[in-house]
Amino acid sequence: MSAPVLQLSNVESAYGPVRALRGVSLSVPSGQIVALLGPNGAGKSTVLKTISGIIDPRKGTIFFKGDNITAHDPSHIVRRGLVQVPEGREVFPLLSVRDNLIMGAYTRQDKDGIAQDIEMAYQYFPVLRERAMQSAGLLSGGQQQMLAIARALLAKPELILLDEPSLGLSPKLTQEIFGIVLRINRERGTSILLVEQNANMALHVADYGYVLESGRIVMEDSCARLRQNDDIREFYLGLKEATVRDEQRWKKKKTWR
Repeated sequence: MSAPVLQLSNVESAYGPVRALRGVSLSVPSGQIVALLGPNGAGKSTVLKTISGIIDPRKGTIFFKGDNITAHDPSHIVRRGLVQVPEGREVFPLLSVRDNLIMGAYTRQDKDGIAQDIEMAYQYFPVLRERAMQSAGLLSGGQQQMLAIARALLAKPELILLDEPSLGLSPKLTQEIFGIVLRINRERGTSILLVEQNANMALHVADYGYVLESGRIVMEDSCARLRQNDDIREFYLGLKEATVRDEQRWKKKKTWR
């Protein structure tokens, strides 16, 4: 396994008196996709917000590229090369698609490089080129998700925190967006920490996975092994019950013979 670009050690975060994270430790190897799975309310988005500096942890440390970024200002973290794509897309609805992309490069001064990266974003998401001068608020949900990811690319990130990219999207659009996310990872070497309710899709795209429940990591393994884990199959993939039924049917068929 390659060296981690991100390392969390015993991180605890809270909302007032409510503890949301209880000693979370995880790592993202450089150039890999890591999935963070768990039920609603488990604290998955809180992990991402704590990493990106939106929430200050009460305990623990966060290292990015070997530097301690615990509780640093979010703008500093973005400049270091760590960018979050928030749940619900959060585009600037009154700005054009192109201006949204330019906003993603607000920490940069290299105009030629920004122009090249806008072109790169259009290559990954051709529909954004077609809608370049259209207000982002008029895009469909899937197009807004594409814009949010493309905007993150304009910051030239080494790590993207991707929060629920399939939320509210059709299965077809979900597959399209995950296909592009996989391309970005493979072609650009961008590391990705992925929070995703569609566990089946996440476990097929990611290299390694963690399961978070009630603010604690309760399981971790390669995604290939997690897909075969009985608990994961039952609670996240919905497969165990079907497998049991198939086995019962097979036993009945054998008794008929």
